Amino acid sequence: MLPFLFNFDEPRIFGFPRFYWLQFAFIAVGVVCTTVVYQMTKRRR
Repeated sequence: MLPFLFNFDEPRIFGFPRFYWLQFAFIAVGVVCTTVVYQMTKRRR
């Protein structure tokens, strides 16, 4: 946990404070990483 990353009200994107849009960004990064690992490790037939 790194609270210094999201313990701010500014900057706001579309009215959402940093905490909320940073959480969505972390979700997107996780999905991309999972997809890349899956594509690299699946068996090709």
